[in-house]
Order: sequence, then C-alpha cells, then structure tokens
Amino acid sequence: MPWAEVTRVSLREEFVQLAMQPGVNRRQLCRRFGIAPKTGYKWLGRHAAEGPSGLHDRSRRPRHSPARTTDDVAERVIRLRRESRNSWGGRKLAQLLAEEGGPRLAPSTITGVLRRAGLLDPAAAPGQHAWQRFEHIAPNALWQMDFKGYFPLLERSRCHPLTVLDDHSRFAVLLKACADQRGATVQNALTNVFRRYGLPAAMLMDNGSPWGDRDVPFTALSLWLVRLGIRVSHGRPRHPQTQGKDERFHRTLKFEVLRHFNFTTLEHCQREFDRFRDRYNLRRPHDALNLATPASRYRPSAIPFPETLPAIDYPPGLEVRVVRAGGWVTYRRHAFRVCKALHGLPIALRPVPEADSQREVLFCHQVIARIDLNQTHVTDAHQKSSSCGVVHKSTGGIFRAIPEPVDPVGNTAPTF
Repeated sequence: MPWAEVTRVSLREEFVQLAMQPGVNRRQLCRRFGIAPKTGYKWLGRHAAEGPSGLHDRSRRPRHSPARTTDDVAERVIRLRRESRNSWGGRKLAQLLAEEGGPRLAPSTITGVLRRAGLLDPAAAPGQHAWQRFEHIAPNALWQMDFKGYFPLLERSRCHPLTVLDDHSRFAVLLKACADQRGATVQNALTNVFRRYGLPAAMLMDNGSPWGDRDVPFTALSLWLVRLGIRVSHGRPRHPQTQGKDERFHRTLKFEVLRHFNFTTLEHCQREFDRFRDRYNLRRPHDALNLATPASRYRPSAIPFPETLPAIDYPPGLEVRVVRAGGWVTYRRHAFRVCKALHGLPIALRPVPEADSQREVLFCHQVIARIDLNQTHVTDAHQKSSSCGVVHKSTGGIFRAIPEPVDPVGNTAPTF
C-alpha cells in the first residue's frame, strides 16, 4: 500500500485534532509543529467556524481593488495589441493608450492584461537591448538602404522588398515591393522618393548588387547618386551590423507583416507594405526614440531633387581625364582601369600629400580609388597592403578601388 502524501492541509488537520484533546499544552504543540502560537490559534478558529474546509489556503486576492484595470480599459489594450498583430509590448501600448486619452498605465500593468488575455507567448525570450545607440544628429544626414531577402509569390514570381531608412529618425522613407534588384528598378523608386522628401547628405549601403560589385564598389546607380551630390558609403563586407537600423527594420517588417500573409502579387505586397509603413512611421512608438514616432522626429530635406543632372565640374589644379571604353584611363604613360560605369565621364586625380607617387581618383566630390605610380602593391590607411589590382600588360600600372571608410557604428567618416 503506498504512503499517503503529507500536505500542509493534512498537517493542519493533525494539529487541530491533537490541540483539541483535553489537557494538551497548545503552545508546546505549536513549537513541535514549528508554527507560531498565533498561527496555531488561527487554524483552530477556522476549523471551529468552517469545519475541515476552513483548513485550506484562501486566495490572497483582495476583496476590493480600487486601482484594478477596468474591463473597458483592458478591451482597449487588447484592441491596440491586435492592431499591431500581437507584436507591440507594454511600453508601446501604454504610450498609445495615453495618446488616445486613456489612463496612463505602467507597462507591467499592460503586460498583465495581455497575459490574462492569452496574448503573450510564454516561450518568447525577452528582447535584447543594444549596449549603446548611435545616430546622426539631424534628419537626412544619412539614409540606410538595402534589400530585404526576397520571398516567393503565389503567381510564381518573387518580391524583393527595397527599404530606405533615415538614420536619425528611423523614418521609413521607402518600402517598395520590387520585382527584381536591377539598378534601373532602384533608381526609379529612389527618384519618386527624392521628389517627395528631397535629397539626403549621404547614403549607406552594402557592397552587393546593384550598388556595388566584386571589384569596384561603384555602379551606374551609385555614380548617379554621387552626381546628385550624395556621398555614397559602403558597409564592411560580411558586417550587416553596419546597417543595423535598416536590418532592425527588416526584422520588424518580417514579424509584423511577412509572416502573416501568403502574398499573391506585387500589388498585394505593396498594399500591405503601405499599411505597415503608415503604422510604423505615424503610430508605432519606437523604443530608440523614447517612445516617440519616427514621423515626429523627421522632416523633409531642404535640398530638392534636380530633374536634370548637374554638370560635372572640378576645381582648378586637379588633373582631369575622361574614362575610355572598358573603364580605362591614361595617366602619365600608365593605363589604369576604373569601373566601366564611368565610361565617357570625366574624373580628376589629386595628389596625396603623404605619398608623392600616389593619386586619389575623384568622381565629382567622391573619392573612388587611389593609384600608385611606383609600387606593385597598393597600401592605404583603411586597408591592408594587397597585390590584387588590374595590371596593364604594357605599362604595369596598378589600380585599386578604395571604398568610403565607415566607422564601427555605421557613421561614415568624412572624405573632405
């Protein structure tokens, strides 16, 4: 026969039965059971009033809760949570509730409401917080641009989400459902954005297509941006954290939109993207902005988009060359190959003060490369010495592209 389980209730019942025996020293019995006399007399009183059922634990919930969240407020919290597709937490919902004229609740109170409603995933781990946040001091100082990984559509095509995010405000200036990642597709989307919001001072992107290639991080698209007066920067290879804000935007897009739909067409994608972008910019409180919305921190650029590209001019004292077919340029009896996208366009060469044999290659305001007339290795302040370069067989000239330097937190270092 198995042993009976000893519970607190059974111990209390045993104590009460023994304490009710004639002549028992109840204080001594309390000491033997390891309880205070006050506790012992409490259980004796409950047993006398309610019988054996009085020995069970009672709920510690107060009979009256004046500060308890009302059902109406709880329903408003649940509605806001569902509007976000169950993705916003206590801090964001508390901010939105107060903005709607509701009571200002603590985030923990909101979390309790969501937990009681079964809207929290118990297996979800708490979010990680960045050690330190960095941002540019003003809107349009830097835009981050990237493609979110493509996904298939039911019509047997693909959607390539193109995103552009303002570094200072986190304002999503562009969320476009693209059919491909060609430069012409991106240029057309950016043209519409520039017409609406103006031009940024700089744009940060990775080294992949269509804004970079394997050898030279400048393509026809990135050179178009340079001609508009925008400083083009590229992140470190295999370091997506350089564009951390845009990468975090991609994560939010996936969590709040992409995982909820099986998309049929690009038009279907764009409809949902537009709804999400409005919610993200205008309504969703942002943790990195002290729960302000991105739209409250953003303002359009004062620099308008020129419908005609400005002429390419260089200051006096620079040696100007026109790039020939294939990206070749001749300088002091040496032939160097620059990117093919520069064919027919003028570039300028500027001496490097600390190295007489080296020249910086400029296109408009942007330093795109450095050449060395003497050495077979190219060495610069931002990259290790390397023998990889394009060598002309007849002249032995060396060319190597030098991408715009980027600091560890994603803020581009100034060129001039």
